[in-house]
Amino acid sequence: MLRQSLAFLSFLILAGCAQVPESKVDERDPLQSINRPLYDFNMDVLDAYILRPAAVGYVAVTPVPVRQSIVHFTDNLTAPVDMVNAGLQGKPGNASVSLARFLVNSTVGIFGIFDVASSLGLNRVDEDFGQTMGVWGIGDGAYLMLPAMGPTTARNLTGDVVDNFVLPEIALTTPQTVLVFALKAVEARASLMAQEGLLNDSLDPYLFVKDIYFQRQLFELYDGNPPIKEEPADFDEDFLESL
Repeated sequence: MLRQSLAFLSFLILAGCAQVPESKVDERDPLQSINRPLYDFNMDVLDAYILRPAAVGYVAVTPVPVRQSIVHFTDNLTAPVDMVNAGLQGKPGNASVSLARFLVNSTVGIFGIFDVASSLGLNRVDEDFGQTMGVWGIGDGAYLMLPAMGPTTARNLTGDVVDNFVLPEIALTTPQTVLVFALKAVEARASLMAQEGLLNDSLDPYLFVKDIYFQRQLFELYDGNPPIKEEPADFDEDFLESL
């Protein structure tokens, strides 16, 4: 299976090296000729034969309360990362909330299995070093489609590497770290099953995933309040009303 998958991946990359049609050129995605074959590999091989079946089985055998506890536990592991990055972004309020969440959930919540902090009004604020660099004015860089990991950008990939040095997961053994990563991946895939219809119905699934990714990044960068693009000075509202 591994040999066939690698051969298929190599074939897709070679086939994708052809020039991207002008209508699909995107300055955010200069590596599109490589990214598209990698997207096909992720969806047609890794997702179809590994990740989606694992997610379906996981949902079938894992009760909802247990799934919620797993999410709470893995979220609690990243609370120190949220705190550090909130501080680096100049958000002392968010940093304090993340610290309080970690202390409450690690003790009263039994190592994060129960999200007691949210019931106290301490809702999670997701921060990472990719967002921190964005706040500092560093651009996204090239859009990347990574095997198994999916969409990211040069900035966010760098941020993920930095965050891994902050995560308390470094105190875990290698098998435990792999287990936590696998649980996150399967839970994330399970949560997307309800949206599969939107992806399958889109005219260009690759473009659909890319646009959703950038919209989500903008949403997270501005803490849920992204700036609204101003209409051009010559915008004619009367024209729209006449349609």
